[in-house]
Amino acid sequence: MFVKILMKSSLPKQSLSQIWEAVDPRQDGYVTRDGLYKALALTALAQQGKMISERVLEQFVDSELPKPSLGDLSDLKSLSVRQRRENNPNVLGYNYDELVSLDTVDVELVPEKKGILLKHNEYHVSSKKHNCTVNRRYNDFVAFHDMLLARFPYRLIPTLPPKKLMGASKEFIEARKRSLKRFLTLVVRHPILCEDRIVNFFLTVKGSDIGQKLKDQYKSMPDEFMTSPLASKAKELVPMDTQASFQTSRLQIQAIHNSVEKLKDVADRMTARALGFSSDMLQFAKELTALTNESHPTTVWASGSNNTWGNLKHSFTGITPYYTKLSERGAVWFKREDTGAAEYLALFLDLTSSYRELCERHEKGVLKDHQHSLQKMQQIKKRQIAAQAKGQDHAVDQLESKIVEQETDISNMENRNYFSLHCLQLETQLVHANMTLLAIVLQKMVTSQIAGHKEVFEVWNELDPLVAALLPSTSPGSSPPGSPPLK
Repeated sequence: MFVKILMKSSLPKQSLSQIWEAVDPRQDGYVTRDGLYKALALTALAQQGKMISERVLEQFVDSELPKPSLGDLSDLKSLSVRQRRENNPNVLGYNYDELVSLDTVDVELVPEKKGILLKHNEYHVSSKKHNCTVNRRYNDFVAFHDMLLARFPYRLIPTLPPKKLMGASKEFIEARKRSLKRFLTLVVRHPILCEDRIVNFFLTVKGSDIGQKLKDQYKSMPDEFMTSPLASKAKELVPMDTQASFQTSRLQIQAIHNSVEKLKDVADRMTARALGFSSDMLQFAKELTALTNESHPTTVWASGSNNTWGNLKHSFTGITPYYTKLSERGAVWFKREDTGAAEYLALFLDLTSSYRELCERHEKGVLKDHQHSLQKMQQIKKRQIAAQAKGQDHAVDQLESKIVEQETDISNMENRNYFSLHCLQLETQLVHANMTLLAIVLQKMVTSQIAGHKEVFEVWNELDPLVAALLPSTSPGSSPPGSPPLK
């Protein structure tokens, strides 16, 4: 890495060799921190055309060392991060921002339904990483999900929204579109999944019947355990306290999930209130318009020469637009709430639900298979002992062969179990890396509430003097109608 940094200086190889010899006189390939600073200073001096010598640095004893020009170091930063992750396979090595930077996807409904007789919805699926937009049907997502689950049984695979066979409403279609976007978001923000060929195929290949093409292309592709270089040494990667830590983390994440579910309920109610406010204000505007257009004549017999109703009808004309504006502001508020905190909470819940399903797959899948293999081995050995007691040599030989096969199967199951535990540790860390979502939820909620109340307040404030003008004027010292008496 240090050599790569020096090469960014664009100095000739001879100069770089001189710098290296100056800071690594023993030529053991090791450079101290002081040596690193000296090397960078010598690089800066060499770029200025000065001699490469430690003696030249003596003039900077009481001043700051010169800084070299190394150009763009972003690729080296990525290399450093990658090496750090590879050197410690038990640490995920990603924070939330780094996960987000892996890719950004969007899912939009194609305006017109496809199909001649049986209509179906299609979605525009776009990927920032691949700079590509493709069309996908819901069935394509189903095939994609199944392929991911087969390829990565020990990873977080988000669930898909349910399929509705008949009479899908606009609300259902909109909810499913958002759920599909959350599904893809979690997939492309997964450090392992996002690099897989199956994901690349789904996000980039254009055409129809993608689900079937995906199955045909990758149906014989082995699962991650069979292709991962870590699978053979998975036992070495699993810490001694993994089982206890796993159970503790599982309970913790489940408790967090339960509380976030309640937060989601609150956020949904806040969203509904914003929509209700918008609807109420629109209804208020409609009824004021109806009052304005009330056509029955007002007789002197009824009013006694009181013209209040006529004045009010005239004033309602100028007031009604403000209630319409309140409705519009409420609609904006609703949309902000609907796509803000509530949606981020839904994304987090999708993640933690996937984690729960992963834990269940581990216990009901590879762990159960391992236990079943051990039980089967015990049964074979019992049969072998019984055959030996009866002197059935041929049966003993057959059972011995089965024992060898079963030992191989048990060894494979043990390795899978350890690999699954290793993946569980990293997937747990992935959940923790996404805890930042909860901070984003709070930020979205605060921002939305401030903006919503401010926008609505502005209209109420404009409306206040107009409504005040409707009230009958009062003489000095008297109380306006409806106010408590002065004491």
